[in-house]
Amino acid sequence: MHRSIASLANKMPSQPYRLHNHLVVGRNQAGQIPRPPSQVFINHRGTDTKRNIAGLIHHYLVLHGLHPFLDSQSMRPSEKLHDRINQAIHECRVGITLFSPRYCESPDCLHELAILTETGKRLVPIFCDVQPSKLRVLDFGGRFSERQSKRFSFALEEARSTVGLTFNTETG
Repeated sequence: MHRSIASLANKMPSQPYRLHNHLVVGRNQAGQIPRPPSQVFINHRGTDTKRNIAGLIHHYLVLHGLHPFLDSQSMRPSEKLHDRINQAIHECRVGITLFSPRYCESPDCLHELAILTETGKRLVPIFCDVQPSKLRVLDFGGRFSERQSKRFSFALEEARSTVGLTFNTETG
């Protein structure tokens, strides 16, 4: 039976079409079923927030009919991590940034935040167990170029000066 389903799936057109008032989605040229563009990008430090607030926000947005991007939930095997993340940031309309005590230790988090601000996305900062004034770009032994440090500092300042939400993991 699974062979007949696979053969039907392979015969689906590459473009969507309507059949009895239902949208039928075909496969793209790579043979994958296309996914809708991400509307909300969730920027976070995985080790700090992936198992609590990031997952909860992703789940909540899905329940409300949105298409959020959270790396652990939205990526497919074989996708290039940075390419897919950059694509999701460029196609989103809103970026939710989950700041945690160790957020600024991650060059990847800061890079994503910088792209969000550079592309003019609406930013919703959520400060998880950290005060906005405590967030600083930490350059561990010259790891960042001067250009990167300025870029990251500008993005961080933009986020800190945006009205956000606070979240305490102990009280929810």
